[in-house]
Amino acid sequence: MRLTPHPEFSRRGDDAKNRISAGRRRRALCLVEFCKALDTLGVKPDIISGSSIGAIIGAFYAAGFSGVEMEDRLSDLSLLKIPRLVDFKLFSTSAILKGRRIAAFLRSTIGCDNFKDLAIPLKITATDYSSRRQTVFDSGPLIPAMRAGMSLPAIFEPVQHESGFFIDGGVSNPLPFDLIRDECDYLIAIDVSGSIRTRTSHKPSMFDSIMNTFECLQIALIAEKMNKTPVECYVRPSLENVRILDFHHEKEIRKSVYQDVVEFKKKLQRDLPTA
Repeated sequence: MRLTPHPEFSRRGDDAKNRISAGRRRRALCLVEFCKALDTLGVKPDIISGSSIGAIIGAFYAAGFSGVEMEDRLSDLSLLKIPRLVDFKLFSTSAILKGRRIAAFLRSTIGCDNFKDLAIPLKITATDYSSRRQTVFDSGPLIPAMRAGMSLPAIFEPVQHESGFFIDGGVSNPLPFDLIRDECDYLIAIDVSGSIRTRTSHKPSMFDSIMNTFECLQIALIAEKMNKTPVECYVRPSLENVRILDFHHEKEIRKSVYQDVVEFKKKLQRDLPTA
């Protein structure tokens, strides 16, 4: 079995950077709910691939963290602590945030510096800025690869790693299950790229417009890939009105994906005799 997890120069600028980190935290909580379901069923992946926030959760899972342990770490990131993880880059032409504090947090929390230290093999995708193609990291230093894989364009500064500059893996391969298809007997793909939202009469903000555009591109890329690469278990949680830059309470995340998790567990119990 294999698992693919799949994320202003005034006071408004402070609000935006807080929303970026909090929004990704909530996407992470969604993925963690499915990791908890796997733990409950006693299903352990043999290999993991991920991009963007999926690369982060995938790395922690590959390092041996249980779903509950990841949930605890995320719960520790209260709204008061989130601002400490963002480093606003004044007068930058590349991005709003440097991302160095997040990298330092990842290094101090995950307890692994190299891919070879992981309990489960992991593939992280990032996008090479120069070639416009995906790059797959599966060996060498872990934290730079994680940081490169989550470099949301215009939000996080591109990462200079090895021979080039890298941006978010979701730009080129938002759900990289194809990377491990040939190694899989049973492939699970958990897609948190988009969300269902209600119509609004309010004009979208600049950040909402950027993120919605990014989500639209991701959905199109995943749909095209699904036509070419078979997956035994594909899940796209409802994530109702949960956007990358949104503030939502954790209980709303759990409520939004609860039925998806229930159906996910039922399918695994049907398909996998040992689950």
